[in-house]
Formats: sequence, C-alpha cells, structure tokens
Amino acid sequence: MDEKEKLYNEIIAILDEIIEDTSIPRNIRRSITHAKETLADESKSLDVRVASAIFELDEIANDPNIPVHGRTVVYMAMGKLETLSNMVQS
Repeated sequence: MDEKEKLYNEIIAILDEIIEDTSIPRNIRRSITHAKETLADESKSLDVRVASAIFELDEIANDPNIPVHGRTVVYMAMGKLETLSNMVQS
C-alpha cells in the first residue's frame, strides 16, 4: 500500500467515525456521508474528488449546529485531504 492509499484510508476512517457519532446532528452526519461518497466516486479523478470533499467539509465545519469536537475532527480530515491533494499534484 503506497502513501496516498494509506492516507486516503485514514481519511475514510475519520469520516466514518464522524458518521457513526450519534452526538453529532443527523443532518451533519448526512452531509459527511455525502462528502465521503464524493471522495469515493471513482468516475472522477482523485484531485477533483479531494477538492470537492474539502469544499463540502468546509461548509460543514462552518455549520453553527456542529459540536466543537465534531468540528475538530472535520478540520483534521480537511488537513489530511490537503496533504493528499499535495501528494496527488506532485
């Protein structure tokens, strides 16, 4: 497994963790699920999927209804996506 694939799997695991966290409102978990599906959509190139997922997660992070711990995890996922984006572009 190469670095990109390992990082991708870490990001998916983080998103799954948020999706399964029942202390996070259902609409936010639904949005996270959509971001995960966007990231997994192999009909588009990886760099487009990563950029789209970052955009979606940024919208979620700015939602006033997301709990602080959820926002922290979303930011962590976004940071890893930025790293993955840099790896894809180089």
